[in-house]
Amino acid sequence: MKIAVTGRHGQVVSSLVERARVAGHDIVPLGRPEVDLAKPQTLGDALALIGPDVVVSAAAYTAVDKAEAEPDMAHAVNADGAGAVAAAAEQLGIPIVHLSTDYVFDGHLHRPYYESDPTGPTGVYGASKLAGEKAVLANCARNAAILRVAWVYSPFGGNFVKTMLRLAADRDEIAVVADQIGNPTSALDIADGILAVAGNLVDNPDPTLRGVFHMTAAGEASWAAFAQAIFAASAMGGGPSARVRPIPSADYPTPAIRPMNSRLDSSLIARVHGVAMPDWHGAMEQVVQRLLAA
Repeated sequence: MKIAVTGRHGQVVSSLVERARVAGHDIVPLGRPEVDLAKPQTLGDALALIGPDVVVSAAAYTAVDKAEAEPDMAHAVNADGAGAVAAAAEQLGIPIVHLSTDYVFDGHLHRPYYESDPTGPTGVYGASKLAGEKAVLANCARNAAILRVAWVYSPFGGNFVKTMLRLAADRDEIAVVADQIGNPTSALDIADGILAVAGNLVDNPDPTLRGVFHMTAAGEASWAAFAQAIFAASAMGGGPSARVRPIPSADYPTPAIRPMNSRLDSSLIARVHGVAMPDWHGAMEQVVQRLLAA
C-alpha cells in the first residue's frame, strides 16, 4: 500500500513509519509547513500529488490542558483539520483511517465503554476530537474508519513511560494518581492495527469495515499500577526505579478534567477487522527495554 499520513513527529506517526516500512508499505508523512491542519487549503493538492491508496489522519492538537486556554486552535486542528483531510480523501476516492480518543467520554461508567455508548467530553480537547469524528463521518462517511485509542506511550516523543523513567533517575518516591483507570496502549501496536484496518479498507468495500471502533491494548491499570509495572520492568533491565505513592486525582489538579474511567472495549474491531491488541504488560516491557538501550 501507499499510505499518506498526516503528521511527522507524533508517537503514532513515528511508530507507523517504522512498522509500515518493515511491512513493505510505502508511507509518506505530511506535516508543517507543507501541510498544516490549521490551514486546510494545503491538504488537497498535497494528497493528490502523492496519489496514496489510503490516508491516515493522525496529526492532532494533543495538549490536553493547554487546549482549555486555546479552544479555537484545538478545534481548528482536531475538528476542521480532520474534516478537511476526510474531504480530500473523499475527493480522491480513497479510504481514511482517523485516530480519536477515550476523551470523547466523560468517564463515569463503571465498565469499559462500547462504541455505542453516549459520548460526553468534559473538556476542550475531548470536545474537539468528538467534533473531528463527526466531521470525518460527514465528509467521508462511506469510506472512513475511526479508531479511538487511549493512554498512548512509545519509544518516541513525550509520554508517561518516558516521564516515569526520567523522574525515577533522581527520585526515590513518585506520587501517581491511582483512581483513574484505562488501557495503556503502545503506539507500536496501534501502528500495526492501523495497517491492518487500512489494508482491509483498501481491499474490501464492505460497509461493516467502516465506522467507529475502539482499539486499545488488552488489560487495564490505574496510572499508579502502570507506573509500578514500568519501574519493575526498568529494574529488571538495570534501569532507574522508584517507589510509587498512590494519590487521588484531587491531589493532582489539572486544568482539564480527566476521565476517571478510560477503559474501552475493543471486541468489535477484533471481530470485524481481526485486530486483537496484545496485553499491555508485554508491550510496555518492550518499550522500556528500547528506552534503556537508547
